Amino acid sequence: MRIAMWSGPRNLSTAMMYSFAARGDCAVVDEPFYAAYLDKTGLTHPMGDEILASQPTDPATVIDGLLGPIPAQMPHFYQKHMSQHMIPGMPRDWVQSVTNVFLIRHPARVAASFSAKYDNPTLADIGFVQQAELYDQIKQAGGRPVVIDSGDIRRDPERMLKRLCAAIDLDWTPKMLSWPSGGHPDDGVWAAHWYGAVHESTGFAAAEGPLPDLDGPRAALAEAAMPAYERLCSVAI
Repeated sequence: MRIAMWSGPRNLSTAMMYSFAARGDCAVVDEPFYAAYLDKTGLTHPMGDEILASQPTDPATVIDGLLGPIPAQMPHFYQKHMSQHMIPGMPRDWVQSVTNVFLIRHPARVAASFSAKYDNPTLADIGFVQQAELYDQIKQAGGRPVVIDSGDIRRDPERMLKRLCAAIDLDWTPKMLSWPSGGHPDDGVWAAHWYGAVHESTGFAAAEGPLPDLDGPRAALAEAAMPAYERLCSVAI
């Protein structure tokens, strides 16, 4: 099974990659379109030069790797994707060949967390619109995408991961609930900037508290993302 997990930034996505890697039967890849996205957009990101040097910038080459032989001859292949990388012109037809899951988080939490690491983010930077577009594309093509909220996972990891495994016809294992601290060999080169907290973790963080209070620009960003979030939230498992 090839599992494409579509997330925005600051959304439990790395912890989910560690969770699937901990199964022992699942190869993982970390944001394989990141370099192609930076190459096509010309955006300046933290560690941008290192990212461009670490991955293929040709989307076709990336897709060949995602659909080709699974690394280490594992039965399953977990692909951690950032939906904001699917900019216009980035091929999307290949997603019909994988099992698609959408990981969502309340926009206010994303806006607060991402803006602490990235200056002046826009709606295109946080992936909600692209998530909704991909979900609609897959549904219209007859696919069965699954939506799960990271807040639900943090409140009850075992229950929600069991539900996720059932929804994608994957055997559940309690190995998914914990992993070694210190990161994973397949972390992207950008881990040094973004993954500090999850590198210290050995399991899913506890449930989050109240929504953050946001100032003008961050509040406007969260508000703009709400329609896409609410649509996906309404079909979450």
